[in-house]
Amino acid sequence: MAKAAVFLADGFEEVEAMAPIDILRRGGIDVTTVSIMGRKEIHGSHGIDVMADALIEDTDLDQMDMLILPGGKMGTRNEEACEALKAKVKEFDAAGKYVAAICAAPTILGHLGIVNGRKATCYGGLEGELKGADTCTDPVVVDGHIITSRGMGTSVAFGLKLLEIFTGKESAENMAKAIMVP
Repeated sequence: MAKAAVFLADGFEEVEAMAPIDILRRGGIDVTTVSIMGRKEIHGSHGIDVMADALIEDTDLDQMDMLILPGGKMGTRNEEACEALKAKVKEFDAAGKYVAAICAAPTILGHLGIVNGRKATCYGGLEGELKGADTCTDPVVVDGHIITSRGMGTSVAFGLKLLEIFTGKESAENMAKAIMVP
């Protein structure tokens, strides 16, 4: 079974994390929510607290097939301050393993040089942080093993694209119908 880790940090954008988690789990993907805060209770950017499945220090990320970074202004700052997370993102990129980021979180990939020479998207107005990227305003962008998306409004499309990567286009289309995506 395919495995994905979704990283949670105080200030994360709740919908950007929960929509992909829900879609992937409905699609049969083993998703682990991973706190980078040293505790399992994480405070979302809009006052919604969630309980992570695991702490980053207790998770074998090498067993994952994909790393997923939700956005949110403070959540992204906290993610970028986590050296263990950045090291693992760089390692996944070097190995050609999937890394996905939405909203402000693609800026982390920009700062790490991961989107240099790639097509990428992010929250409007932050494109300058995607160093060396061919930026666009598509809702979801896949360039090789790097997947980026724009924000809360594109969270379902982002989740469906991640499911498609794991299970194929037909499976993602069936999921879209099942969850009533127009």
